[in-house]
Amino acid sequence: MACLSPSQVRKFQEDGFLVLEGFLSVAECAAMKERIGEIMAKMDVPLHCRTEFSTQEEEQLRAQGSADYFLTSGDKIRFFFEKGVFDKAGNFLVPPEKSINKIGHALHAHDSVFRRVTHSPKVQQPRCGGEVFPHQDASFLYTEPLGRVLGMWIALEDATLDNGCLWFIPGSHTSGVSRRMVRNPACSAPGTSFLGSEPAWENSLFVPTPVRRGALVLIHGEVVHKSEQNLSEHSRQSYTFHLMEALGTVWSPENWLQPTAELPFPPLYT
Repeated sequence: MACLSPSQVRKFQEDGFLVLEGFLSVAECAAMKERIGEIMAKMDVPLHCRTEFSTQEEEQLRAQGSADYFLTSGDKIRFFFEKGVFDKAGNFLVPPEKSINKIGHALHAHDSVFRRVTHSPKVQQPRCGGEVFPHQDASFLYTEPLGRVLGMWIALEDATLDNGCLWFIPGSHTSGVSRRMVRNPACSAPGTSFLGSEPAWENSLFVPTPVRRGALVLIHGEVVHKSEQNLSEHSRQSYTFHLMEALGTVWSPENWLQPTAELPFPPLYT
């Protein structure tokens, strides 16, 4: 974070997150939104692969935690959906383009528009404004030592109180990781499980963080954050990815996402 001012560095260290307005231009945001529209127009997800995305523990284990479609998505572009958009047979109840919760996890590798913006993400997931339960990124992207994962959350549209902006518990990154999602041995069911449990965070501790289109929110891997369900008429698309400090750091072999021979983690500096 050498480009940040000393006061910005202190604020990030104190709060566990930092807003940088104007990180992307209006034109860059428009180009990424347009490209996502093109990708979704070609979306073809078989019925048995239509997974509703969630960060809530029981729903994770029941849905994507048991789904090969999710567990093998680290080096592919795949689609994950909002809750309540399918009937019991898996057919869409809403227009498909309005059903998406996130697209992951390898747009940075397979699409030139997103590759220009992110040169070395570990995970990336364009989001359309769905509800995300309180969580810590390090629960899913664990490193030794802790604190070596940095989230980059870029608003492609204005994120407001009405359409699902981020909420943080300032300073919560100093409390450690309360739970971890780990990949179970091959052929196990479910494919993932949790070690530890998520505390019942008091809603009064969360601070809303509305931002304008083009803003970048830096997120410490251990800070607790969430977003509310978007029930407004305005979408809230964002582009997120994570960076890991590689020097002296071990990426946990238990993480659900692992580099592959086809797509190893690319370095930011070579």
